[in-house]
Amino acid sequence: MIIRETEDAFVMTTQDDHGRFSGDVARGFRRELFMDETVREEVLLAITEHDRAWLRMDDTPIWNDASRTPFTFIDYPVMPKMLMYTKGVDEIEAMSPYAGYLCSLHFASFMKNATEAPLVEFYHDELDRQKRLRDHDSFPGEAVIHRQFGLLQLCDDISLYVNMNAPGVSKDQEHPWFKEGFDMTIEGERVVAAWASEHEIRLSPFLFEGAWSATVKWKYVLKAEIVAQGVAKAFDGAPWTEQTITFIR
Repeated sequence: MIIRETEDAFVMTTQDDHGRFSGDVARGFRRELFMDETVREEVLLAITEHDRAWLRMDDTPIWNDASRTPFTFIDYPVMPKMLMYTKGVDEIEAMSPYAGYLCSLHFASFMKNATEAPLVEFYHDELDRQKRLRDHDSFPGEAVIHRQFGLLQLCDDISLYVNMNAPGVSKDQEHPWFKEGFDMTIEGERVVAAWASEHEIRLSPFLFEGAWSATVKWKYVLKAEIVAQGVAKAFDGAPWTEQTITFIR
């Protein structure tokens, strides 16, 4: 779950909805950014499905007594998260070995310097998966893989940027992860986002042919309802809200 806290509510986005928004963003990218169009649909599949592991975890949100907030993707208990990550990548691999490979690279990158046993075990299991897939499937060259993996991570970051910031927030009030832009560089220029209005985001360098729109879903879960019913029932009873975001030059 991705969560942004307000005075009276938690704005909650499921990871799967975040992934689908990521995929909708990627569909608008200039085609040359993918470098190899023969696998473009598989890359889009990886971007769209990358967080399907969270379908089961986000179905019933759970409360973090320590932080007095619902658990998020950042602090969710490690053991169930690693088990579901593995299952999620398994399911993506069954749809497309190359999409599974890109998602394996994505999740393994988070664990590269981990020291906790479950994280280390997950990391090495994913390295084994990657070797098995490379040995049995014909994938693009390393430069293309590096770019397409980068696009997956960029779309993940763009969606997090949308979901972790209040719409229209000024640059100095953004979530600290994004104030200096994203990790991805295109032709030597770091990709940077800034809200231009509550419904528009300016992206530089611009990655689309023209203005491109995608719709995000979230729930405003009132804190009073959580106190009264518990977080799972409060989330289930809250209506979905949709907002269309347009990316502009």
